[in-house]
Amino acid sequence: MAAIPQDHPSLDSGPLLIGDNDDASLNQKLFTQVWSPPTKPWWIMMGIACTALGGFAVAIYFTLVDGIGTWGNQIPVGWAWDITDFVWWIGIGHAGTLISAILLLFQQKWRTSINRFAETMTLFSVMCAGLFPLLHMGRPWFFYWMLPYPSTFKIWPQFRSALVWDVFAVSTYLTISILFWYLGLVPDFASARESSPKLWQRRLYGILALGWRGSARHWKNYQSSYLILAGLATPLVLSVHSVVSFDFAIGLVPGWHSTISAPFFVAGAVFSGFAMVLTLMLPARKYLNLKSVITERHVHAMAKIILVTCWIVTFSYAMEHFMAFYSGNRTEIDSLIFKATGPYAGIYWTMLVCNCAIPQLLWMKWFRDNTIVLWIICVLINVGMWTERFMIIAGGLTHDFVPSIFRTFHPTMIDISLYIGTLGLFSFLFLLALRIIPIVPVFEVKELRHELAHTNESHGV
Repeated sequence: MAAIPQDHPSLDSGPLLIGDNDDASLNQKLFTQVWSPPTKPWWIMMGIACTALGGFAVAIYFTLVDGIGTWGNQIPVGWAWDITDFVWWIGIGHAGTLISAILLLFQQKWRTSINRFAETMTLFSVMCAGLFPLLHMGRPWFFYWMLPYPSTFKIWPQFRSALVWDVFAVSTYLTISILFWYLGLVPDFASARESSPKLWQRRLYGILALGWRGSARHWKNYQSSYLILAGLATPLVLSVHSVVSFDFAIGLVPGWHSTISAPFFVAGAVFSGFAMVLTLMLPARKYLNLKSVITERHVHAMAKIILVTCWIVTFSYAMEHFMAFYSGNRTEIDSLIFKATGPYAGIYWTMLVCNCAIPQLLWMKWFRDNTIVLWIICVLINVGMWTERFMIIAGGLTHDFVPSIFRTFHPTMIDISLYIGTLGLFSFLFLLALRIIPIVPVFEVKELRHELAHTNESHGV
């Protein structure tokens, strides 16, 4: 297959599109997973996801009937496995907004083929994250108490509570993400309406396309709305996880009250989010035959961003240790020594190896080219980021200021089932999305092909 030449090949690591495709062939290729019947591997993965969902339903049942006493939470570890999962899932969703909104505003063309992977992942990860604060309330059916609804007794939410901050931050982030994701799908829904093989599919996609006809007025309104939503979503990349970091920074727990919490959490979120995008994208790129539109240039660009954010996270770890010892605060020093040598030592060193050491392999091109090794690295990064969240929350609360209440946290089967269940819920929704929407933006790839062809003609290629 011939590669479409670029306007500045010396500055690029590879082509953005491979092959001499026209609009019709791209339309056929990118809608293949939607029109074709489900394959055997898809059914196997769906079965595994549904099995995890069954355990999730059982865990939620016991949580609602018996209360959160079924979890391993205790005094002084009031936040533990559940809030760890919440922060981890929120971090996973950050790459979607970064790839879709910020790279769009900076006109980075390599976002074209991967932005829908990231946007879809963002929606489902934020949904999984929102379940944990609701369940942690004990009575989730009273969640509306955290909203400023018209109350007869004028009982307003306590706006100094971090839980209320999370409600507003996460709900805003989810709303903008849904609008941004759906708006990007409208032209593709119109394409699906015209090319669907079955009548009920044409009717369904016709409804979802909102009357799109591809006129100049439609495109003008679309571009304006897309840029406005990108401008609204961009500050959320910094604000949402900064608000989540304030949940800890406002506390006086050792290792929590730090001025670098906000940038540290944001960098960690982008770090884990990009790793999760590659974790999902690399298998889909191979088994859905998308190598011509998701090229090595896309993979290399994402691997390099992972490497950059890895160094930011590593620097934050170093500053955390330096400031603890430089300050001479005995409690901070003891807390760090406890994490490295106490009952959580294995988790602590796993965190450092997965988040600091293993990503350094991405300096070498061979590791970026080998998709199996790169996929394993991304999985280990997500393992490391989960252990980091656990060490911040449970590690800090376990070894507080009062030695008489030091107590080690141990998760229960309900804790573990809830986490595995959200993995199943995320997988179920993502596998379902593969059957409903084109996971690569069809109209953006066509637009990029025409733009590259026009650029090459203007350069006489």
